[in-house]
Order: sequence, then C-alpha cells, then structure tokens
Amino acid sequence: MIDLDLQVVTDAADIPDETVILRWVAAVLAGRRDAAQLTVRITDEAEITELNRSYRGKDTPTNVLSFPFEAPPGVELPLLGDIIICAEVVAREAAEQGKSLEAHWAHMVIHGTLHLLGYDHIEEAEAELMEGLEIRLLTGLGYANPYE
Repeated sequence: MIDLDLQVVTDAADIPDETVILRWVAAVLAGRRDAAQLTVRITDEAEITELNRSYRGKDTPTNVLSFPFEAPPGVELPLLGDIIICAEVVAREAAEQGKSLEAHWAHMVIHGTLHLLGYDHIEEAEAELMEGLEIRLLTGLGYANPYE
C-alpha cells in the first residue's frame, strides 16, 4: 500500500492529479517496496529556490528535490520521505526540451522517488544505473526516453 500525501502550494496550471502521481510512484516501488509513505509537494520557484539554497547551497530554482527519511538505527517504518517539485521549472523545461508536459512530470516524480530509495547520480556508474532505471520505468509507462 502506498500512502501519498500530495501538497499543492502553487497556482500553476497543468499539474497532474493524485491518481496519476500515485501511478508513477507505484511503478517505481513495484518489486522494491510493499508499503510506503511519502509526500509530494508541488511548489513555486520561490519555495524551491529557498530549499535549494538551504540544503544544497545553490541559490537558484530547480526542478525536483528529494529528502529521504532516515530512520534511527533499528527502527523500520514505511516512511520514504518528501519530494518537492517546482511546477514552473517543470513546465519551462518541458517546453525548452520539446517534451510533453505529462512525460516530464512523470520523469520528475520517478526521479524523485528513486532518490528516496537511495539511488543517486553523482558518480558516473550511479548515474548510468539511475538513468537506466528511469528509462525502463518511463518506457514501461508509455513515455519516451527522457535522455534522447
């Protein structure tokens, strides 16, 4: 079972609904987690810039940030963490990259969920693994390879 807390704190248009976001999250978790709790917060450039500055030292808006839950040793909970997505950046990137808005949203949700599971793209080998998973998950959902 997936317990999704969707928080929309922006007036941006064309935001996917909870059912669609849940389908994307479920695709990532299939075979990886039986139960999960997470928050997906859809926000504006001001909030994501503040978070990016506070947690990554980058004073600029970004598309997605993930904050994995770190349980104390010996404590097991289904809590994965939080994904913060900036609707304005996602829309702008989709237009700039010639992608459908829905496909780019799917990519951001999948990307953020993989981060919550511990995947990363700092080292080249990690990036290849994570990008390969993103491609397989997205194509399995009917979307194009986001890296082409």
